[in-house]
Amino acid sequence: MVTLQTIHDVPVLMCAAEGEAISRESDALDLIGDASYQGAQWVVIPAERFDEAFFQLRTRVAGDIIQKFANYRVGVVILGDISRQTASSSALRDFVRECNRGRQTWFLADVEELRERLKG
Repeated sequence: MVTLQTIHDVPVLMCAAEGEAISRESDALDLIGDASYQGAQWVVIPAERFDEAFFQLRTRVAGDIIQKFANYRVGVVILGDISRQTASSSALRDFVRECNRGRQTWFLADVEELRERLKG
């Protein structure tokens, strides 16, 4: 289930925590299509929706999914606590840090952090 919200005049498609695991590019394309149809600029996906392979960079799952969002110029937010995954992978920590510096992909702890990012 997804809902469209507006945060600081930015249309955001919010995905529910419950639902199918996101593990393939086709899953990303479904969300991108839904976001485009509803006019959303960002898609927010709870971290628990991602297959564990997403957080293992060597699988390329994260790169493939994030690249789809970039290709279609839709921002993506991975929302929630991923400290367990980043604690065991310096590569993932570096990846998260680099993503959070940009304007396309963010790894954020909660909706309040998202509101702050979209404010300015």
